[in-house]
Amino acid sequence: MKELIIHEGPRVEQINSPIPVPKDDEIVIEVVVAGCNPKDYKTYWVPKPINQGDDIAGVVHQVGLKVLEFRPSDRVFALHQIQAPHGAYAEYAVASAATTAHLPPETSFEEAATIPLAAITAALGLYRTLSLPPPWAPRTLPGPLLIYGGSTAVGAFAIKLARAANLHPIMAVAGNGLGLVSSLLDSAAGDVALDYRNGPEQLQRDIGNALTASHVKAAHAVFDAVSENASWDACTPFLMADTPLATVLPYPETAHLPGGTAQAQLVMSGDVHDVFGVKAGGRDFGYVMMRAFARGLQEGWFSGHPFEVVPGGLYGVQSGLERLSKGEVSAKKLVYRIEETTGLRASS
Repeated sequence: MKELIIHEGPRVEQINSPIPVPKDDEIVIEVVVAGCNPKDYKTYWVPKPINQGDDIAGVVHQVGLKVLEFRPSDRVFALHQIQAPHGAYAEYAVASAATTAHLPPETSFEEAATIPLAAITAALGLYRTLSLPPPWAPRTLPGPLLIYGGSTAVGAFAIKLARAANLHPIMAVAGNGLGLVSSLLDSAAGDVALDYRNGPEQLQRDIGNALTASHVKAAHAVFDAVSENASWDACTPFLMADTPLATVLPYPETAHLPGGTAQAQLVMSGDVHDVFGVKAGGRDFGYVMMRAFARGLQEGWFSGHPFEVVPGGLYGVQSGLERLSKGEVSAKKLVYRIEETTGLRASS
C-alpha cells in the first residue's frame, strides 16, 4: 500500500508498506478520507519521521481478536494513536477500537474526517481539564465560558459540546471565522462572538462588557484553543485565582497568570491513548466521547467542521501541510480522498 511519512519542512515522503495487521484491541481501516491537523507539520517535537495522520474515516478491513463491536465493511471514523505507526495518510490505517465509532449513514466520510482529533481535544479540555458538565448531565446554573479561537476546529467543537451541555453564556473570540462562530452560538442564551481584529484593547473591553452583561467580573472557565501570542494576553486579565484554564500549547511564564489555583493546563489528545500518562481514565474517556460524537451526528446536535477537499488524494498532503504552516487555512479543515491518489493498491 501507499503511505506517507512526514519529515521536517514539512516534507512528504511516499513509501510502499505492507497492509498492517491489527493487535488484539485494534482495527485496520481502509481509509476513504484522511483529515489534516496543524500538528501534522510540526514535526520538530516528534522523535523520528512518521505517518502523522490521525483523523481516519473509512471502512473496517480487519479487526483484532478482542474486538467485538466492529466487523469488516462497517463505516467508521476513528482517532489514530498519536506518534504510533500506521496513521491516516495511507491506504490502510490502524486505530484502537476504543477510539473508533460507527459512522451514521447520513454523515459523509469527508465530514467525519474533520472530527476525531479536534473534537477529542475539545472534549478533553471541557470535561477533563475544566471539569465542566458533559451533554448527558447538562448544567442548570449559568456561568460564562470564554473560548479563544472559536473558529478553529478545536474551538468550534468546544462551542458545539458546550451548547449541548447548556454551558451558557459562551463568549467566543475569532477573526476571519467570525461568521462561522456566530452561526454556532445562541444569542438568546447570552452567547456572544467577539472580534480580535479590532485590536487587543478593544477586545479586552468587549470581553469585559460581555462579563458585565452576565453580572460577573471573570469567566468561570477559559478554553484557549489557540494558545499563542495575543491569545494569552486576551485571556489572562479575566482569570481569577480559581478560574480553570485549558490550553492547546504551553503558556509561557510571561503570560502573567494569577496566583492561587489558576494554572494553564495543557490539553493533549494523547491522553485518550495513555500516551503521556497525564491522568487515569483517558482510554475510557475516549471510548465514551467517540460514541457520544456518533450519537450526536445521528441525532443532529453534533456535526463536523467545515472542510475543503484537497485534490490529488495523498499527493495533495504536501500542499495542504504547506498551507497550514503558512497560516493560509482559516475556519475549515483540509481533508484528502484517498481514492484520488493515482496508482492505488499497485503495491499492496
